[in-house]
Amino acid sequence: MTAIQVRGLRKSYRGHAAVDGVDLDIRQGEVFALLGPNGAGKTTTVEILEGHRKRDAGDVDVLGADPATAGRAWRARLGIVLQTANDAAELTVRESVRHYAAYYPNPAGPDDVIEQVGLTAKADARVKSLSGGQRRRLDVALGVVGRPELVFLDEPTTGFDPEARRQFWELIRNLATSGTTILLTTHYLDEAEALADRVAVIAGGRIVAEGTPATLGGRSTAKATVSWLGPGGRETRTTDTPAALIRELGDHELPELTVTRPSLEDTYLSLIGAPR
Repeated sequence: MTAIQVRGLRKSYRGHAAVDGVDLDIRQGEVFALLGPNGAGKTTTVEILEGHRKRDAGDVDVLGADPATAGRAWRARLGIVLQTANDAAELTVRESVRHYAAYYPNPAGPDDVIEQVGLTAKADARVKSLSGGQRRRLDVALGVVGRPELVFLDEPTTGFDPEARRQFWELIRNLATSGTTILLTTHYLDEAEALADRVAVIAGGRIVAEGTPATLGGRSTAKATVSWLGPGGRETRTTDTPAALIRELGDHELPELTVTRPSLEDTYLSLIGAPR
C-alpha cells in the first residue's frame, strides 16, 4: 500500500527548475527521509505534497488524493510539523493542544497526546516558558492530535543538543510504531540513519539515489578499508573481501585493526557532488 506516489513532478521559478522530474513511492507505515542540500528542491517537493504549493507538471497522489484539489477531509488526515512554528506563547501546553484538537473531526484526547510526547509535567506551563526541545515536542503534539495517517517532519531537531535529539528520536520511533507514515527532511545524516526505513537524496531538483540507509548509493557493496598499525606506522588497504585480507595477514600482529565501509555521510556527499 502506497501513502505517496509521485511521477514526473516539476516546478520552476523564473525559468529555473527547482524540481525537475521527481519520482517517489512512499509506503504506508514507513519512515522515509528526504535528504538534500539547501536549494536542492526538497522543500518545494514537500510543500507540493502537503498541498501548499502548486506544481507545473507531474502526477501526485497523497493518501489517494491529489493535494492540489483535495479538501478539508483530506487535510485532516495529515499532520505537519514545520521547522519553525508560530504559537500562542501565552497559552498553556494543554490549552494549545485543545485548541488545535478542535479543528479535527476525530481528534485524540489532548491529555493523551501530551503524555505521548512527554509533556505531562508541563501541561499547565505557558508555551513561552518551554525549552527548545519541549517546544518541538509541543509542535509534534499539535501535528498528531488529529490522528493523522501521514506526518511531515521538517528538520525536527535543528538546534537540539545531542541528548535532546536522541530523546526526540525515541518520540518519532514511538509514533512510527503506531503505523503512522512519516516523511522526514533533515540535514543530520545520523538522524536519517537512526530513524528512516528508506531514504532518497535530491540534488539539482532530481532524485539521485534511493534505498535503505545501509544500501544507499551502493554503500553496502562498496570497497572496505582495512587499517592497522604496522611497524612503520599506520597501513591501509581497500578491498572487496576484507575477511580474506585479514586471514592473509593473520600471521602478523595487527594492532588497532579497523574495517570500515563508506559512511552514510560519505555516500551522501559523493551523491551531491560535495567535497569531502
